[in-house]
Amino acid sequence: MAVEVVTFGCRLNAYESEVIRREAEAAGLSTLENGAVVINTCAVTAEAVRQARQAIRKARRENPHARIIVTGCAAQTEPETFGSMEEVDVVLGNEEKLKANSYRALPDFGVNRFEKVRVNDIMEVRETASHMVDAIEGRARAFVQVQNGCDHRCTFCIIPYGRGNSRSVPMGAVVDQVKRLVGNGYSEVVLTGVDLTSYGADLPGTPKLGKLVRTLLKQVPELKRLRLSSIDSIEADADLMAALAEEERLMPHLHLSLQSGDDMILKRMKRRHLRADSVRFCEEARRLRPDVVFGADIIAGFPTETEEMFGNSLKIVDECGLTYLHVFPFSPRKGTPAARMPQLAREVVKERAARLRAKGDVAYQAHLTALQGTRQRILIERDGLGRTEGFTLAAIGAGAPGEIVLAQITGHDGERLKAAPLHRQAA
Repeated sequence: MAVEVVTFGCRLNAYESEVIRREAEAAGLSTLENGAVVINTCAVTAEAVRQARQAIRKARRENPHARIIVTGCAAQTEPETFGSMEEVDVVLGNEEKLKANSYRALPDFGVNRFEKVRVNDIMEVRETASHMVDAIEGRARAFVQVQNGCDHRCTFCIIPYGRGNSRSVPMGAVVDQVKRLVGNGYSEVVLTGVDLTSYGADLPGTPKLGKLVRTLLKQVPELKRLRLSSIDSIEADADLMAALAEEERLMPHLHLSLQSGDDMILKRMKRRHLRADSVRFCEEARRLRPDVVFGADIIAGFPTETEEMFGNSLKIVDECGLTYLHVFPFSPRKGTPAARMPQLAREVVKERAARLRAKGDVAYQAHLTALQGTRQRILIERDGLGRTEGFTLAAIGAGAPGEIVLAQITGHDGERLKAAPLHRQAA
């Protein structure tokens, strides 16, 4: 019986869930008569933790005799929360979840309540990604973890305490991994990390993300598409910007960790950029690559945020030309400085998040309309759906997962493009 893995949160978690499945099955959990369910949690918001607890209860109802293992960032930062749940058999930390040895003792679950929680100090971890995978189940694109952890301490963020300090995968190991994935039929690879643009600071010679990107594209000429997950624009190096301008195989889609459009709020968040830095970066990126598409993370209702301050976040959507907004209603995380700041009323936070999402919807509709009549290369994901190079979802009635299809954009339905195939490129 296959090990069921339920994943919450970021692309890095999605990648690591494949490692979890592989390691758990290698340890023998797939031979358990009643099966095993692993919940890979996220800690970015209190809502994410609530959803994880809800998923655990559902898993127990649906699998009354299965072994339930909880891991991920929320398990790392709040082990006692999940250890106290009757539905949970074992809690594993973020480092433990990636090792087969962590699962080998689990089939019998001869543990007492003190052994139930197996979470070590993540700040002591130095290793990164010896657990690379050669395929991502059910996906047309593959994710490659090149960095983990974070050395920054934004006042709202609990993630460094779930992921540990920043550490990078050596370039040679990344190149080898990407070669294997391309050899296994993947047309697109996404580089992921907790703080991707801090890549290389802990490696000999301190190579930056731009050098990794250029090295990958040179050393793996068969790779058709290389994409980046979320980046911190203030850390974007000259090589990365040059690659954006010169390398067609580097996709013109950048998701930015902006968090706010107001300078005072950015300072209170302990971010390292100001709004002018964000606007300037987007202008420069668009000058270098006119078809670049921007997404961004923005928090609504941060403590002390006034209506005027929030208005600056609304305005930066237009000033940066953002297309995809990932809006977070502020959620105080215990143990962070922002949780001790003067909080806004929840209804205010929710209302501002709704207004920000509405602003994002307008921007996205304009983006869809602007693509009508253009030709786009679409990577087929599943069931006649795919993504353009700018990561826009498109409905296209042709192609198998992994194929790249040249298509004419004939319209949109408000959520996705409508595309007519012109030419296929084998994966």
